[in-house]
This record gives sequence, structure tokens and C-alpha cells, in this order.
Amino acid sequence: MRKIPLLTLGAALIAVPVLAAPGGAKADADGNGVLTRAEAQTNATAMFARMDANGDGKLDQSDRAAKRTEMQAKAFERFDANKDGQISKAEWDQHAADRAAKRAERGEQRAEAGERGKRGPGMRGHRGKRGGHHGMRGGMMMKADADGDKAISAAEFQTAALARFDAADANKDGQVTVDERQAQRAAMKAKRAEWRAKRAAPAAAPAN
Repeated sequence: MRKIPLLTLGAALIAVPVLAAPGGAKADADGNGVLTRAEAQTNATAMFARMDANGDGKLDQSDRAAKRTEMQAKAFERFDANKDGQISKAEWDQHAADRAAKRAERGEQRAEAGERGKRGPGMRGHRGKRGGHHGMRGGMMMKADADGDKAISAAEFQTAALARFDAADANKDGQVTVDERQAQRAAMKAKRAEWRAKRAAPAAAPAN
């Protein structure tokens, strides 16, 4: 029976979020659809605590490695249906089929609701397109690491999260509304499109 190694499984599945998003349902503690600066700060504090796997007050390579190991173990448990410590091809295929069925079900539900694949406000950057946690991982890490020591302290993490909040708070009233989040996403999407266009543009011919 064909078995799938744990490391191969982990490489295929694991992606660890790096910085707290300025908006989203989890950060909006009172659920009123408006994110305050205090809520963003509280959310950043809680997220840092979850990500600081070894509790040393900073995020570095050791924390990322620990988080990957933890997530790999959880993923392995989900795949290993008969709990024999190995993943057979049948278990792998069954898990893939289950995920495909769930995606199809969600698509049907969105279509019935007239959404046709659109996501609600504040969610796209969290788990959706790669413009969220996963796609901006490298750039966000470098911006947050203010002192360049290749580790992010709690203060640096909060500073970066609040900077994102302030950027989204267009009218500077100390809160981010749904409209402001949508405007920020639109601006980021435009910047990504501009960047892709520059990359795709042919290099200028050298002058004679």
C-alpha cells in the first residue's frame, strides 16, 4: 500500500500567517461592522501571543518552524483516518474528495444567495486571494522588522498592525468601516495590477 510521508504532506499544505490584518470578523470584537483602533491593537496582541510558539517575546525562524511542525501534525491527524500513523493513498484521495465536495457545496450556496463567488467584506485578505496573509508574507515581515535583527518583537508587531489600521482609516476618525476596508483593498489591487504590468512590459531597447 502506498504511503505518503509526513514532510511531503506538510510541504503541500502548510502556510503560516505572519501579521494581523487591520480588519475582519475576528478583530471586530463587538460585531458592529466597524473596527476601532483599540480592537485592532487587542487583536494584534492576541495574534502575537498565538504565533510566539516558544514564548520568548519575539517572532523568528524558531517560532515559524514550531508552528509548521504543529500544523503538520494536525494535518496528518486529519488525513490519517484509521489512526495507524501512516497515510495511505486511499486516505489521501478521500480527503481530497471531501475538500472538493465542500468547495462545491459552498459554491452552490453562494450562487443560491446571488453572490456568485463573492466574499463578504473584510474576509478576502484573511483566507482568500494571495493578496492576504500568504502573498505579502515577505514584504510585511521586512517592514515589521524595524531594527533588522530578523526577529519581530511584540512592539514591532503591534506597530506594523496599527500602521495598517491607520492606512485603512481614511478619514482618521479612529475606526475603519466596511467602506474604508473595501477602498483599501481596491487600492492594493490597483497597485498589484500596476506592478504586474511593469513586470510584463518588455525591456526598453538600448539607445544606439
